[in-house]
Amino acid sequence: MLVLVALLGVFNAFADDEATELLCEVEVNSDKITDGSREIFNELQEKVTDYMNTTKWTNAIFGTNEKIHCKLMFTISSWDNSSGLMKGDLQIQSSRPVYNSSYTTAIINFKDAKVDFQFETGQQLVFSEMEMLDNLTAILNYWAYMIIALDFDTFELKGGDPYYEQAANIVRMAQSTGESGWKAFEDNTNRNAVLSAFTDTQTSPIRDILYEYHRLGLDQMVVTVDKGRATITHTLENLGKIYQVAPLSVCLTMFKDSKLDELINIYSKANMTEKESVYEMLYQVYPSENTKLEEIKKTPTR
Repeated sequence: MLVLVALLGVFNAFADDEATELLCEVEVNSDKITDGSREIFNELQEKVTDYMNTTKWTNAIFGTNEKIHCKLMFTISSWDNSSGLMKGDLQIQSSRPVYNSSYTTAIINFKDAKVDFQFETGQQLVFSEMEMLDNLTAILNYWAYMIIALDFDTFELKGGDPYYEQAANIVRMAQSTGESGWKAFEDNTNRNAVLSAFTDTQTSPIRDILYEYHRLGLDQMVVTVDKGRATITHTLENLGKIYQVAPLSVCLTMFKDSKLDELINIYSKANMTEKESVYEMLYQVYPSENTKLEEIKKTPTR
């Protein structure tokens, strides 16, 4: 009986581990706060880490080695000890493995610049799909679903559909509260703008680009480098089409911040004709990045 109980305990622990989708690292930087105890920020880090990694976000089945690797880095710029109000920003990063290799590729590398929430000692973070309980969990829920949506989009065409809808529901609830970072037209990089960039008709082709770049491009380069790279070149042509209709879209910035260094490496062994072509395509979209883009042409072919 004791053996059976022990085995059931092991099985349940394994099953619980499989049930969750995210493997999320959390950091809280409070260096800008000069007064008060640091314990509150340590507790925030622990509570957010637990929340992100133990919440069941989807109905999909994830194995332990299939978890989505991500990182949340809070920088707290102000804190009201009496009310518990914290203000700052949040850097979001996520990545996924490239098929049949040890290489991981960045999917998101983005700073959410308007992160305001209340957090006090002993506060529990509670998940709810039906209502917005507080701004902190709303922000965490939103980014969890966006991380999952973009990850699914890289494996299956339009695979992230249900998770963009979950993120949209959070935005709708949050907009009625008047909290910053959620409002339509507040700025072109807030959470509403990020969601719109991946769901509005003009800019949603970025999702097709994510699928082709990763599943048909990077994942195929392990088998055929030239073929995979040619697919990635095609996706860059489509990136230019988004720029033509929405040059200020945050999705273009997000693609640059996660992919530009990688693209320089991808084309390091391309022939000069291909290098020149890719340089021209990227320069049309990112002219302010010319210094870095020049590296594509300068990188030796051998």
